[in-house]
Amino acid sequence: MNDKKFLKLSVEQAKKSVKSGGFPAGAVLVKDGQIQASTESLGYILHDPTSHAETKAVRDACDDLQTTDLSGAVLYASLQPCLMCFSSANWASVSKIVYGCKKTEDMVEKRYYEGSTNIEEINSNNIHKIELQYIPDYENEMLNLIVDWEKENL
Repeated sequence: MNDKKFLKLSVEQAKKSVKSGGFPAGAVLVKDGQIQASTESLGYILHDPTSHAETKAVRDACDDLQTTDLSGAVLYASLQPCLMCFSSANWASVSKIVYGCKKTEDMVEKRYYEGSTNIEEINSNNIHKIELQYIPDYENEMLNLIVDWEKENL
């Protein structure tokens, strides 16, 4: 599978998250061509502010592989990761993050993100650099999913 196909799976996880009562975000973590984790963003349901899809994918993959080192792994995120999720991936030595929808000012204002933190700038200052790739193919789909979620939840 290529990056776009795995990214599409993260978008499907975001849709699943909404159906489960969660936030419209999903993630898939792949290592050695194998999906190690497919996760939803269920922090609101679990009363756990750290239960974002990306962080959960890192936790699940580490647990599944019995390691804290995900070197060579790719994290596919339906939305641009927040600072916490980026940091989780960094501490686990994830090699690449591919995301399908950029953070907007509107998302920041609604507190879907911690602020206007720029993960690319932070990444450039870190010892371990993660390759960051934005693929916009599913951005409109994700933005529409967020709007639909907001109609039901805000």
